[in-house]
Amino acid sequence: MFVVGNGVLLEDMSERVDASDAVLRFNEPKASIGMSGTKTTWLFVCNTGKPMKRRLDNPSYPTSPIVRAAELVILASHPIAVEKYAPKLSLLARIKGRRAEWTWACLNMFGNAGKMVAVMPVSDYEAGCRELGLEPSLLLKIRTFPSTGYFGIRYALEQCPADEWDVEIAGFSWQGWQRHAWADERSWLERKVAERNIHIWPAGDDQKPKYAKKKRKHAKKD
Repeated sequence: MFVVGNGVLLEDMSERVDASDAVLRFNEPKASIGMSGTKTTWLFVCNTGKPMKRRLDNPSYPTSPIVRAAELVILASHPIAVEKYAPKLSLLARIKGRRAEWTWACLNMFGNAGKMVAVMPVSDYEAGCRELGLEPSLLLKIRTFPSTGYFGIRYALEQCPADEWDVEIAGFSWQGWQRHAWADERSWLERKVAERNIHIWPAGDDQKPKYAKKKRKHAKKD
C-alpha cells in the first residue's frame, strides 16, 4: 500500500506507486503531478474551508486524473463533527458566502463525476483525536485539530492489516495550517513504524506553511 502526501517528492515514483495494490491520496496532489502515477484507491478530501470551495468552483477538478482514478472518495469532516468541534464562522464570513462545511456540494460534485462517496463517521473523528492525545471536547479551547492526512493514514492502516500489508509513505513534511497537530501526528506515525513494516520516503524541504497567519502591520504613532 502506498500513501502519497501533498508534499514535494524527491524523485519520480510513478511506477512504484501505480504498481501498489492500494494507493491513498488527499485533496488535489499538485506537488506530485507527473511524479506519482495516477492509481488511487482512496481519495481523502477535506470538505471544509476555502480550499474546498475553490475545488467546487473549478470545473476541471472533478475531471482531473486523480479524481477520475479514485475508487472511493472519503469526506473527512462529518457535518455533525463540524458542528460540534470546528471553529464557528463569523457573521461577516457567512455574509461573504463561506460555510463551515461543503458536504452536500461535495456529494453533488463527486456524484455527478460518477464517484462512490463516503463520509467519515463522527466516532472515527473522535477516536482519531483521542489517539493523538486530543480530547474532542477541548479542541475549540486549545484550537488544535487533526489533519486530513492523519485521518487518511489512520484509515488506510486499519484497512490494511500489519500481517498482510507493507506500507510506503511519501510526500509528507508535516507542515501547513498552524492549527493542525503536526508534531503529535508525526510522533503517532513514528509509533506505527515501530509496530509494523512502514517505510517513509524523505520529502522535499521546500514546502512552506500555506496558512500561517500574516503579521499585522502596526499603525505608526504620530
